Amino acid sequence: MAELLVVRHGQASFGADNYDRLSQTGHEQSRLAGDALREAGWVPDRLVTGTLLRQKETLRSMGFDDAPEEHAGFNEYDFHDLLHVRFNGAVPDTVKGERKTHFRTLRDTILDWQEGGCEGACETWADFEARVLAARVFATDTTARRVLVISSGGVIGQLVATALNAPKAMMMEVNLQVKNSSMTRFVFSGDRFFLNEFNATPHLAPKDRAGLLTYS
Repeated sequence: MAELLVVRHGQASFGADNYDRLSQTGHEQSRLAGDALREAGWVPDRLVTGTLLRQKETLRSMGFDDAPEEHAGFNEYDFHDLLHVRFNGAVPDTVKGERKTHFRTLRDTILDWQEGGCEGACETWADFEARVLAARVFATDTTARRVLVISSGGVIGQLVATALNAPKAMMMEVNLQVKNSSMTRFVFSGDRFFLNEFNATPHLAPKDRAGLLTYS
């Protein structure tokens, strides 16, 4: 069977005016992830990213210079928009700037969104489900044997949940576990699509790299 390796982007710029850029830590995480793949002899023969800058920067810092294909289905859900809708445009400063509060609130918001809440958001939950499925079909409708995708935590959570036929709420539980620059591997053949490995970070395993392990 062929392999679809989905790498979450490196650490972005949490709390900055422009979240959609890698931090210096994010660039280093990505470089190490690329080195680990090459050391393992895993060379992709197809590259795909979403359209987000942090995803494209991750691929470049991994050391893969060929121009990737793009599919917007691999983009993250717009959490800024969802929080904006939930709080009627007045998102509390603690939600914006405190990590624990932010992610606790985001979890509750996504669970509500899945059940039809957050009316007026730029994307419904059904739209998100549909575009992630379309992105998966795009990436696996190929003769390539090793497909490397750079995506985001929510998309990875959704890919895992659907591959396991898990309840939709599991998407967010998985999302919150996905580490920056982690590798989640699926195998596929035609319509068959299975989870093979989840959230691996062998490139961050050495003790001297413990400070590089991040989740946002």
